[in-house]
Amino acid sequence: MIKKLLAEFFGTFWLVFGGCGSAVFAAGVPDIGIGLLGVSLAFGLTVLTMAYAVGHISGGHFNPAVSFGLLAGGRFSAKELVPYIGAQCLGAVTAAGCLYTILNGAGTLDFSQPGAFATNFYDVPVYNGKAFSMGSAFLAEFLLTALFLIVIMGATEKWAHSKFAGIAIGLVLTLIHLISIPITNTSVNPARSLSQAVFTGGLALSQLWLFWVAPILGGIVGGLIYKFLLQRDSREIS
Repeated sequence: MIKKLLAEFFGTFWLVFGGCGSAVFAAGVPDIGIGLLGVSLAFGLTVLTMAYAVGHISGGHFNPAVSFGLLAGGRFSAKELVPYIGAQCLGAVTAAGCLYTILNGAGTLDFSQPGAFATNFYDVPVYNGKAFSMGSAFLAEFLLTALFLIVIMGATEKWAHSKFAGIAIGLVLTLIHLISIPITNTSVNPARSLSQAVFTGGLALSQLWLFWVAPILGGIVGGLIYKFLLQRDSREIS
């Protein structure tokens, strides 16, 4: 169990450090910045690389919503849920602390604007002057997390080509970010949202509830959809 929790800690650490770090340091650099496409790819690459590095140890959740979804889908034990979420949140907050320390070294700390430090948001204009409502943000996070779980469960199904599961999961997370960065800065991961919000406070912290509730509900629904509507059994394969 200790090795599983360490795997979840390091996997979630890398997701936040790599994904949010790319947004904080590299997205907005004039002429050579990676932009939203680069940030989307960075998040996908963090999950892809850690899925192969430690996924065989813990299952490679790196996300409380994924843990809830896999529990609902019958792929995860309830007794491990709280320890997994604790390890994920600790890894995420530790990574955010490292990002904060590095950023502070440049003397550029300014978290007054929505979305600063890669935080999530709703009902504020950040990209192209569009402010998506709380309802729009909730629906986007809910649907995208549900679909994320369907892909995860399908890619890791025992009848699937499991060696390619990490690639499929990394790519779908990239696609999720391509869709929703302009809407909410993309969460689909409560630990990732928590880690950035605790260092900025203010708006991000007050809106944090949505980025826990919507992804977890979406994860549960996605897990249930796959389990009861899509999952194949040995009788169908034979």
